[in-house]
Amino acid sequence: MGPYRVLFLDLDDTMYPSTSGLWEAVGERINLYLLERLGLDPATVVEVRDRYLEKYGTTLNGLIAEHQIDPYDYLVFVHDVPLEQMLQPDPALAEMLGRLGQKRVIFTNSYLPHVERVLRRLGVEAGIDQVIDIVTLDFVNKPKEQAYQRALELSGEMEPAACVIVDDRSVNLGPAVAMGMRPVLVDERGRASDGLPKISRITQLVELLPELLA
Repeated sequence: MGPYRVLFLDLDDTMYPSTSGLWEAVGERINLYLLERLGLDPATVVEVRDRYLEKYGTTLNGLIAEHQIDPYDYLVFVHDVPLEQMLQPDPALAEMLGRLGQKRVIFTNSYLPHVERVLRRLGVEAGIDQVIDIVTLDFVNKPKEQAYQRALELSGEMEPAACVIVDDRSVNLGPAVAMGMRPVLVDERGRASDGLPKISRITQLVELLPELLA
């Protein structure tokens, strides 16, 4: 197990390739929600989503704060995508996860039923010990500091230095770094320039951190 006891893994665009189109499909469903359920002008949808992301961290929390929506109705609606057409089983990921002695925790702003569908499709559900989703976080999402404190509590590990956190968004790694966690950025397109340790695919994790196998 080496120096680490817990591995926090983001889900979307981290556990599967960002080029799969899955997250874009969810994004289209978010746009459709804004159009159909809220009646927004199509010309303002992107602007509204960007503003909510900047101010609240997720579109969902912006909608809760400013429109008092039913979050469960939203989560079911936006995750209604044909992910089986976009994702393939990943035996290499299943094999890697099976070799790790750390507690493997999905830590995501997404929704548990979506998480479970993705893990089943990838064939890696047996390699995950715990899921911390947006509902478990009481809708306090990454990158809010409280989300990371809550994740530590739920994982049973109160020592940030004993944790590795893997995410495809550098903004989600910043608070974890400040707490003392070891960050890994999944940057499939090679666009990041923030100096964080990075890999292009999740299956390269043990190459970057061989001490995970110690």
